[in-house]
Amino acid sequence: MSDLLRQEVTATAEKIVVKVGTRVLTDPQGKLDLERIGSLAQQLTSIAESGRQVVLVSSGAVGAGMNRLGMNSRPADVATLQAIAAVGQTDLMQTYQRLFNEHGRIAAQVLLTANELDDRVSYLNVRNTLLELLELNVIPVVNENDTVSVDELQTTFGDNDQLAGLVTNLLGAQLLIILSDVDGLYTGCPDAEDSELVSTVTSLNSTIAGYVQESSGGLGTGGMGSKLNAVRMVTSAGENAVIANGREQNVLTRVLAGETVGTLFVAEGKTISPWKRWLRYSAQTQGTITLDDGACAAIQKGGSSLLAIGIAGLKGHFNKGDVVQLCDISGQQLARGLSNYNSDELHKIRGHRSEEFQNILGQCPYDEVIHRDNLALLH
Repeated sequence: MSDLLRQEVTATAEKIVVKVGTRVLTDPQGKLDLERIGSLAQQLTSIAESGRQVVLVSSGAVGAGMNRLGMNSRPADVATLQAIAAVGQTDLMQTYQRLFNEHGRIAAQVLLTANELDDRVSYLNVRNTLLELLELNVIPVVNENDTVSVDELQTTFGDNDQLAGLVTNLLGAQLLIILSDVDGLYTGCPDAEDSELVSTVTSLNSTIAGYVQESSGGLGTGGMGSKLNAVRMVTSAGENAVIANGREQNVLTRVLAGETVGTLFVAEGKTISPWKRWLRYSAQTQGTITLDDGACAAIQKGGSSLLAIGIAGLKGHFNKGDVVQLCDISGQQLARGLSNYNSDELHKIRGHRSEEFQNILGQCPYDEVIHRDNLALLH
């Protein structure tokens, strides 16, 4: 069964990011499920042959390494996890390459860490590499570089869900498909008799958040909470997402045919520019600027730049050109942007008008602390 909304969403998606989790890639014994990975390779190849561009974000390196080393339980220490990931990443990519070869398609491994998506130059280099691979009709297989990253192995990326959201925004892909071991978002625990599958979500509001808490007991790493964080990242940038069961037969083919499979999350608002996607989601902030009520209203409703007169307080040490977060008096984050002044200068000029900067600093290179073009609202 299909519906018109799903048909429209899938028909207009020219770039697609598919994220597949460890539980989809492995069998009950924790070994790589070659039959399922083969089916995934076949479906991804069909997508590419249809004229669309597709990127795969894949988990599974640690699980594959544990299987190769004969381990039955996941170690807790980071050094061992990194070593296991190094072993497993080789197995995982060899498996992908062999199975894609069977369908006449080349796969390329792209390993990323959070720092590479934080730095603007590295971010653009990653984007250019992925786009060039797609132009060469290669399917990029993106994974966290677990062998060198530390925080990400523990909690940061949440089983690559956040990474998938970041890659979707980096490429400006119109659709993110997250393949999980459940059918989609339920109104409670998926196993509960009174729990129902949610077919379509048009707003990630408090009701939807309540479903996640009931089903998982919290926003656990790699759970539905992690997936919804990735979905929010994509839908708030003006794109669409689907969460579906990766163990279902031909699930990608069915999703892209517009069938009512899994949960569709509809884009909220207009598509935002690649520059502001980086500011909003990928760049790490170096400090905090607290705004008074007037500045908050001017930025959120008036489309204004940030002026020094509206700054109520500062935290952190940052340089000119660094990304900072903007908060209201209560501490709620409102926006992110590139500061035209360093923190020492802002401590001196906050609360003052720009015509006073010359007397205070001996210069006035900018009237605005953050220009509107370099500011991205979070809500």
